[in-house]
Amino acid sequence: MGESFESVSKKLSLQKYNQKIYKWLLERYGQQEGNEIWENIKRKYLEYLEESPDYGGKKNGHAEAIYGGILIFAFYVCLPDQPPIAELQDFVQRMFLGSFSILGKFFDLNRNLDMAIIDKVFRASGDRDRKDILQYPCGFRNVDVPYDRENHAARYSFTQCPNAEFAKKHGLLHVLPLLCNGDFFGIGELHGTLIRKGTCGNSTVCDYCVVGNRNPMSDQYEIVTDDRGFLVSRKKEKAYE
Repeated sequence: MGESFESVSKKLSLQKYNQKIYKWLLERYGQQEGNEIWENIKRKYLEYLEESPDYGGKKNGHAEAIYGGILIFAFYVCLPDQPPIAELQDFVQRMFLGSFSILGKFFDLNRNLDMAIIDKVFRASGDRDRKDILQYPCGFRNVDVPYDRENHAARYSFTQCPNAEFAKKHGLLHVLPLLCNGDFFGIGELHGTLIRKGTCGNSTVCDYCVVGNRNPMSDQYEIVTDDRGFLVSRKKEKAYE
């Protein structure tokens, strides 16, 4: 590649994530050690990119999720104390999905109009994913599901996730929940419930079913942590009793 980390970050629009990670490092480890770790992260990130397939750069509709995910893997492996994943979850999910907290001040998935909007967003994203995968076959493989008007539920799924494939290749599946689990937070900030039975890291498909948090479907499920650290939705045994 031959490019500097700063140049690559600018091309991929990762600067906002870099700043937050760098600040976190200084607060946790101090100036000297924090700077040393940051330099290690930058080197590791470039190494990871060198060996990664072509995802299309910014032309990919999920560029920030893919390249930001690789940044999180580089970040974690360079931490000298390897803190528990759960300890980093809040930091990572707010770094990527903090804007959902702002959006949730005026967007509510319990409203039919807002559910219709998010379904259209899912459809548009899926259409782009299906175009991207033709040119960049290692990207996200999106399966469209029609809007469930009866239950006011928006659904879609991924049968291939580059973050999961990267984690499997590098023995980092234990780090992948840092990326996957944040989806529950993001949808929750929009007054919704994410019903997900698995991801590409702990299942064969990453399924999304999104409803308002006052939707009856929401009460049928509870969110639990599986033995791999992934948040998953499990149907309550006595949902209506």
